[in-house]
Amino acid sequence: MTVQTVRRPRLAASAPPPQLRRRERNKVSRWQIWVPLGLYLLFTLVPFYWMLVFAFRPRGSSSLLPWPITFDNFATVWNELGFAMFFKNSLMVGAASLIMTTVIALAGGYALARYEFRGKRLFMLGMLCTQFIPGAMMLIPLFEIFRTLGLVNSLWSLVIAETVFQLPLSLILISGFIKNVPVELEQAAWVDGCGRLRAFFAVVLPLLRPALVAVGSFAFIHSWNNFLFALMFVNEQEKFTVPVGLAYTLGEFSVDFGALAAGGVVAAVPVVLVFAVIQRYLVQGMSAGAVKG
Repeated sequence: MTVQTVRRPRLAASAPPPQLRRRERNKVSRWQIWVPLGLYLLFTLVPFYWMLVFAFRPRGSSSLLPWPITFDNFATVWNELGFAMFFKNSLMVGAASLIMTTVIALAGGYALARYEFRGKRLFMLGMLCTQFIPGAMMLIPLFEIFRTLGLVNSLWSLVIAETVFQLPLSLILISGFIKNVPVELEQAAWVDGCGRLRAFFAVVLPLLRPALVAVGSFAFIHSWNNFLFALMFVNEQEKFTVPVGLAYTLGEFSVDFGALAAGGVVAAVPVVLVFAVIQRYLVQGMSAGAVKG
Protein backbone atom coordinates (compact mmCIF):
# COMPACT_ATOMS: atom_id res chain seq x y z
CA MET A 1 0.00 0.00 0.00
CA THR A 2 1.56 3.20 -1.12
CA VAL A 3 1.19 6.39 0.80
CA GLN A 4 0.78 9.45 -1.34
CA THR A 5 2.21 12.65 -0.01
CA VAL A 6 0.08 15.64 -0.51
CA ARG A 7 2.02 18.68 -1.49
CA ARG A 8 0.75 21.81 0.06
CA PRO A 9 0.83 24.87 -2.14
CA ARG A 10 3.53 27.29 -1.24
CA LEU A 11 2.31 30.45 0.26
CA ALA A 12 3.56 33.53 -1.47
CA ALA A 13 5.80 35.70 0.60
CA SER A 14 3.66 38.26 2.26
CA ALA A 15 4.33 41.71 0.92
CA PRO A 16 4.95 44.52 3.38
CA PRO A 17 1.92 46.66 4.05
CA PRO A 18 1.53 49.80 1.94
CA GLN A 19 2.18 52.09 4.88
CA LEU A 20 5.57 50.44 5.52
CA ARG A 21 6.54 50.69 1.86
CA ARG A 22 5.53 54.35 1.79
CA ARG A 23 7.52 55.00 4.95
CA GLU A 24 10.63 53.38 3.48
CA ARG A 25 10.32 55.46 0.33
CA ASN A 26 9.93 58.58 2.44
CA LYS A 27 13.09 57.73 4.37
CA VAL A 28 15.10 57.38 1.19
CA SER A 29 13.66 60.55 -0.33
CA ARG A 30 14.31 62.54 2.84
CA TRP A 31 17.97 61.56 2.90
CA GLN A 32 18.31 62.34 -0.78
CA ILE A 33 16.81 65.78 -0.24
CA TRP A 34 18.19 66.88 3.11
CA VAL A 35 21.82 65.85 2.66
CA PRO A 36 22.41 67.93 -0.53
CA LEU A 37 20.41 70.80 0.95
CA GLY A 38 22.44 70.68 4.15
CA LEU A 39 25.74 70.72 2.24
CA TYR A 40 24.56 73.60 0.09
CA LEU A 41 23.37 75.50 3.17
CA LEU A 42 26.72 74.96 4.88
CA PHE A 43 28.59 76.11 1.77
CA THR A 44 26.39 79.23 1.61
CA LEU A 45 26.42 80.21 5.28
CA VAL A 46 30.16 79.82 5.99
CA PRO A 47 31.10 83.12 4.24
CA PHE A 48 28.34 84.93 6.14
CA TYR A 49 29.60 83.45 9.39
CA TRP A 50 33.13 84.73 8.77
CA MET A 51 31.76 88.14 7.84
CA LEU A 52 29.91 88.30 11.16
CA VAL A 53 33.01 87.11 13.05
CA PHE A 54 35.24 89.79 11.54
CA ALA A 55 32.57 92.47 12.01
CA PHE A 56 31.87 91.85 15.70
CA ARG A 57 35.17 90.67 17.16
CA PRO A 58 37.87 93.12 18.33
CA ARG A 59 40.70 94.06 16.02
CA GLY A 60 43.75 91.84 16.30
CA SER A 61 41.74 88.94 17.70
CA SER A 62 42.05 85.51 16.08
CA SER A 63 39.12 83.88 17.88
CA LEU A 64 36.74 81.72 15.89
CA LEU A 65 33.83 83.24 17.80
CA PRO A 66 32.98 86.96 17.92
CA TRP A 67 33.61 87.29 21.63
CA PRO A 68 33.80 89.73 23.29
CA ILE A 69 31.40 91.47 20.95
CA THR A 70 32.41 94.96 19.88
CA PHE A 71 30.74 97.58 17.67
CA ASP A 72 33.89 99.58 17.00
CA ASN A 73 34.05 98.38 13.40
CA PHE A 74 30.50 99.59 12.74
CA ALA A 75 31.28 102.97 14.31
CA THR A 76 34.34 103.28 12.08
CA VAL A 77 32.40 102.38 8.95
CA TRP A 78 29.36 104.53 9.71
CA ASN A 79 31.10 107.67 10.97
CA GLU A 80 34.66 107.76 9.61
CA LEU A 81 34.21 106.11 6.22
CA GLY A 82 30.93 107.86 5.39
CA PHE A 83 28.65 104.83 5.16
CA ALA A 84 25.73 106.89 6.48
CA MET A 85 25.90 108.94 3.28
CA PHE A 86 26.41 105.86 1.06
CA PHE A 87 23.45 104.16 2.73
CA LYS A 88 21.23 107.19 2.09
CA ASN A 89 22.27 107.35 -1.58
CA SER A 90 21.55 103.65 -2.08
CA LEU A 91 18.13 104.01 -0.45
CA MET A 92 17.26 106.92 -2.73
CA VAL A 93 18.36 105.10 -5.87
CA GLY A 94 16.63 101.87 -4.83
CA ALA A 95 13.33 103.58 -3.94
CA ALA A 96 13.27 105.65 -7.15
CA SER A 97 14.11 102.60 -9.28
CA LEU A 98 11.41 100.58 -7.53
CA ILE A 99 8.72 103.23 -8.17
CA MET A 100 9.66 103.91 -11.79
CA THR A 101 10.04 100.24 -12.70
CA THR A 102 6.76 99.24 -11.07
CA VAL A 103 4.69 102.08 -12.57
CA ILE A 104 6.03 101.70 -16.12
CA ALA A 105 5.87 97.89 -16.01
CA LEU A 106 2.29 98.06 -14.71
CA ALA A 107 1.14 100.26 -17.59
CA GLY A 108 3.08 98.31 -20.23
CA GLY A 109 2.11 94.93 -18.82
CA TYR A 110 -1.58 95.85 -18.93
CA ALA A 111 -1.26 96.89 -22.58
CA LEU A 112 0.53 93.65 -23.48
CA ALA A 113 -2.06 91.55 -21.65
CA ARG A 114 -5.29 93.22 -22.79
CA TYR A 115 -4.57 94.60 -26.27
CA GLU A 116 -3.65 92.95 -29.55
CA PHE A 117 -1.48 94.93 -31.95
CA ARG A 118 0.80 94.28 -34.87
CA GLY A 119 4.30 93.23 -33.86
CA LYS A 120 3.32 92.20 -30.34
CA ARG A 121 5.12 88.84 -30.48
CA LEU A 122 8.18 90.45 -32.04
CA PHE A 123 8.17 93.06 -29.27
CA MET A 124 8.01 90.36 -26.59
CA LEU A 125 10.85 88.47 -28.28
CA GLY A 126 12.93 91.63 -28.38
CA MET A 127 12.42 92.20 -24.66
CA LEU A 128 13.50 88.64 -23.93
CA CYS A 129 16.61 89.05 -26.09
CA THR A 130 17.68 92.11 -24.10
CA GLN A 131 18.19 89.85 -21.08
CA PHE A 132 21.14 88.22 -22.87
CA ILE A 133 23.05 91.51 -23.22
CA PRO A 134 25.58 92.06 -20.39
CA GLY A 135 25.41 95.40 -18.68
CA ALA A 136 29.12 95.99 -19.26
CA MET A 137 28.52 96.18 -23.02
CA MET A 138 26.18 99.15 -22.49
CA LEU A 139 28.49 101.24 -20.33
CA ILE A 140 30.01 103.38 -23.11
CA PRO A 141 26.69 104.08 -24.94
CA LEU A 142 24.96 104.90 -21.66
CA PHE A 143 27.82 107.12 -20.56
CA GLU A 144 27.64 109.08 -23.83
CA ILE A 145 23.88 109.47 -23.49
CA PHE A 146 24.12 110.66 -19.88
CA ARG A 147 26.99 113.01 -20.76
CA THR A 148 24.85 114.58 -23.50
CA LEU A 149 21.92 114.94 -21.11
CA GLY A 150 24.11 116.32 -18.33
CA LEU A 151 23.34 113.42 -16.00
CA VAL A 152 26.90 112.18 -15.41
CA ASN A 153 27.77 112.30 -11.70
CA SER A 154 24.06 112.33 -10.84
CA LEU A 155 22.04 109.73 -8.99
CA TRP A 156 19.37 110.02 -11.68
CA SER A 157 21.71 108.31 -14.13
CA LEU A 158 21.74 105.26 -11.86
CA VAL A 159 17.95 105.35 -11.52
CA ILE A 160 17.39 105.54 -15.27
CA ALA A 161 19.94 102.81 -16.05
CA GLU A 162 18.51 100.48 -13.42
CA THR A 163 14.94 101.09 -14.60
CA VAL A 164 15.82 100.38 -18.23
CA PHE A 165 17.58 97.13 -17.39
CA GLN A 166 14.78 95.91 -15.08
CA LEU A 167 11.85 96.78 -17.35
CA PRO A 168 11.88 93.81 -19.79
CA LEU A 169 11.59 91.12 -17.13
CA SER A 170 9.14 93.23 -15.12
CA LEU A 171 6.88 93.74 -18.16
CA ILE A 172 6.80 90.01 -18.88
CA LEU A 173 6.00 89.12 -15.26
CA ILE A 174 3.20 91.63 -14.85
CA SER A 175 1.65 90.93 -18.26
CA GLY A 176 1.56 87.21 -17.48
CA PHE A 177 -0.07 87.91 -14.13
CA ILE A 178 -2.71 90.23 -15.65
CA LYS A 179 -3.60 87.53 -18.20
CA ASN A 180 -4.57 85.31 -15.29
CA VAL A 181 -7.11 87.89 -14.11
CA PRO A 182 -10.41 87.19 -15.95
CA VAL A 183 -11.36 90.01 -18.25
CA GLU A 184 -14.99 89.40 -17.26
CA LEU A 185 -14.29 91.09 -13.94
CA GLU A 186 -13.39 94.30 -15.74
CA GLN A 187 -16.35 93.98 -18.07
CA ALA A 188 -18.68 93.66 -15.09
CA ALA A 189 -17.22 96.89 -13.69
CA TRP A 190 -17.75 98.59 -17.06
CA VAL A 191 -21.39 97.54 -17.02
CA ASP A 192 -21.73 99.08 -13.55
CA GLY A 193 -20.54 102.42 -14.93
CA CYS A 194 -16.79 102.33 -14.30
CA GLY A 195 -14.40 103.51 -16.97
CA ARG A 196 -11.39 101.43 -17.98
CA LEU A 197 -9.03 103.30 -15.68
CA ARG A 198 -11.35 103.17 -12.67
CA ALA A 199 -12.10 99.48 -13.29
CA PHE A 200 -8.37 98.78 -13.42
CA PHE A 201 -7.70 100.45 -10.08
CA ALA A 202 -10.81 98.98 -8.42
CA VAL A 203 -10.75 95.42 -9.78
CA VAL A 204 -7.40 94.46 -11.32
CA LEU A 205 -4.86 96.32 -9.22
CA PRO A 206 -5.83 94.73 -5.86
CA LEU A 207 -5.26 91.30 -7.42
CA LEU A 208 -1.76 92.22 -8.61
CA ARG A 209 -0.18 92.53 -5.17
CA PRO A 210 2.10 89.45 -5.49
CA ALA A 211 3.31 90.54 -8.93
CA LEU A 212 3.97 94.10 -7.81
CA VAL A 213 5.86 92.87 -4.75
CA ALA A 214 8.01 90.56 -6.86
CA VAL A 215 8.78 93.22 -9.47
CA GLY A 216 9.43 95.95 -6.91
CA SER A 217 11.66 93.78 -4.73
CA PHE A 218 13.78 92.66 -7.68
CA ALA A 219 14.18 96.26 -8.86
CA PHE A 220 15.20 97.45 -5.39
CA ILE A 221 17.63 94.62 -4.70
CA HIS A 222 19.27 94.85 -8.13
CA SER A 223 19.78 98.60 -7.80
CA TRP A 224 21.03 98.18 -4.22
CA ASN A 225 23.66 95.61 -5.21
CA ASN A 226 24.71 97.09 -8.55
CA PHE A 227 28.34 98.11 -8.53
CA LEU A 228 29.25 98.69 -12.17
CA PHE A 229 26.85 101.53 -12.98
CA ALA A 230 27.57 103.36 -9.72
CA LEU A 231 31.31 103.09 -10.33
CA MET A 232 31.18 104.41 -13.90
CA PHE A 233 28.49 107.12 -13.76
CA VAL A 234 29.33 108.71 -10.39
CA ASN A 235 32.75 110.14 -9.49
CA GLU A 236 32.10 112.20 -6.35
CA GLN A 237 32.40 110.52 -2.97
CA GLU A 238 29.30 112.32 -1.69
CA LYS A 239 27.23 110.41 -4.28
CA PHE A 240 28.73 106.94 -3.88
CA THR A 241 26.40 104.03 -3.15
CA VAL A 242 27.08 101.21 -0.70
CA PRO A 243 28.82 98.80 -3.16
CA VAL A 244 31.23 101.52 -4.32
CA GLY A 245 31.80 102.58 -0.71
CA LEU A 246 32.73 99.00 0.16
CA ALA A 247 35.26 98.94 -2.66
CA TYR A 248 36.90 102.11 -1.33
CA THR A 249 37.48 100.51 2.08
CA LEU A 250 40.20 98.43 0.42
CA GLY A 251 43.52 100.21 0.88
CA GLU A 252 46.44 100.11 -1.53
CA PHE A 253 48.77 98.25 0.82
CA SER A 254 46.48 97.00 3.58
CA VAL A 255 42.88 95.97 4.19
CA ASP A 256 40.86 96.65 7.33
CA PHE A 257 38.95 93.37 7.40
CA GLY A 258 36.88 94.44 10.40
CA ALA A 259 35.63 97.59 8.70
CA LEU A 260 35.09 95.73 5.42
CA ALA A 261 33.05 93.02 7.16
CA ALA A 262 31.03 95.61 9.09
CA GLY A 263 30.26 97.38 5.82
CA GLY A 264 29.16 94.06 4.33
CA VAL A 265 26.77 93.51 7.22
CA VAL A 266 25.34 97.01 6.76
CA ALA A 267 24.90 96.34 3.04
CA ALA A 268 23.21 92.98 3.63
CA VAL A 269 20.69 94.10 6.24
CA PRO A 270 18.20 95.85 3.86
CA VAL A 271 18.25 92.92 1.43
CA VAL A 272 17.61 90.41 4.21
CA LEU A 273 14.75 92.54 5.59
CA VAL A 274 13.17 92.90 2.15
CA PHE A 275 13.22 89.13 1.57
CA ALA A 276 11.92 88.46 5.08
CA VAL A 277 8.92 90.74 4.47
CA ILE A 278 8.03 89.76 0.90
CA GLN A 279 9.01 86.08 0.77
CA ARG A 280 5.37 84.91 0.98
CA TYR A 281 4.46 87.04 -2.05
CA LEU A 282 7.62 86.40 -4.06
CA VAL A 283 7.06 82.80 -5.13
CA GLN A 284 3.38 83.43 -5.86
CA GLY A 285 4.18 86.42 -8.03
CA MET A 286 6.94 84.67 -9.95
CA SER A 287 4.91 81.52 -10.61
CA ALA A 288 1.71 83.33 -11.52
CA GLY A 289 3.53 85.60 -13.93
CA ALA A 290 5.16 82.65 -15.66
CA VAL A 291 1.98 80.63 -16.32
CA LYS A 292 1.00 82.51 -19.46
CA GLY A 293 3.25 84.57 -21.64
